[in-house]
Amino acid sequence: MASYGVSMFPTDYSMPPAAFAQAVEARGLDSIFFPEHTHIPTSRKSPWPGGPELPKHYSHTHDPFVALAVAAAVTTRIKLGFGVCLISERDPIITAKQVASLDLISNGRVIFGAGAGWNREEMENHGAEFKTRWRLLRERLLAMKTIWREEEPSFHGEFVNFDPIWSYPKPTQPGGPPVWLGSNSKWVAARIAEYGDGYMPIYGRTGEASMNQLRDECAKRGRNFSDITLALFGPPAKEAVVHQSLTEGFTHLVFLVPPAAADTVLRKLDELAAVVARVKR
Repeated sequence: MASYGVSMFPTDYSMPPAAFAQAVEARGLDSIFFPEHTHIPTSRKSPWPGGPELPKHYSHTHDPFVALAVAAAVTTRIKLGFGVCLISERDPIITAKQVASLDLISNGRVIFGAGAGWNREEMENHGAEFKTRWRLLRERLLAMKTIWREEEPSFHGEFVNFDPIWSYPKPTQPGGPPVWLGSNSKWVAARIAEYGDGYMPIYGRTGEASMNQLRDECAKRGRNFSDITLALFGPPAKEAVVHQSLTEGFTHLVFLVPPAAADTVLRKLDELAAVVARVKR
């Protein structure tokens, strides 16, 4: 069965994340996704993939763990997603504990969307190198999965090293929340097949070639392609687009709403809910 979610940048001037989450749940939608940017360097050397001008909300967004925690506290059903968490900018031991804590207090509702990021200066301020960001992400995710899974985890790699530790709580979801990789690169299929649980490309930047590559990479590693969740981020809220996306194999669609005041966001949510209701008929 298909699922329908909503992503919004939760900012210091938009509809508060708790109220947003309640509104999404009240309309029968299935998930919320919050993005992450710890900051935006004023140099603006890295070009934004979405266009020439970087929108204001990129530098005004709340920390996603705080925003999703308050959302968890006021909802009971919707999934709580990261769209995406920038692993290249985070300590894996701390992040593993934060994810596990959120999953526990929400009764297993976390979807851990992960990405390496596009802003070179932002990640370099965290001590990460742009050219090795995906190798870094891989090790940090593998280390986090080890922490979620084992009672006395240890990890030794190129970037992450620690001897046996105790780290609790453990996530409610066995082995940890599903990890969905948000990327459109030519290498994403191999990465998902190795250490991901879902594929979450941006609408308009994927195609049949990407799906075939993912099937091939899963086969190489002995993974069942049907076990990989196919989620589409940012499709237009149009019935024809939704039907086409479902036909292509996507099972979770994540629509976008602007980081605006409540009246604007609620109107957009009503429109989304109406489209979803028509599709489900």
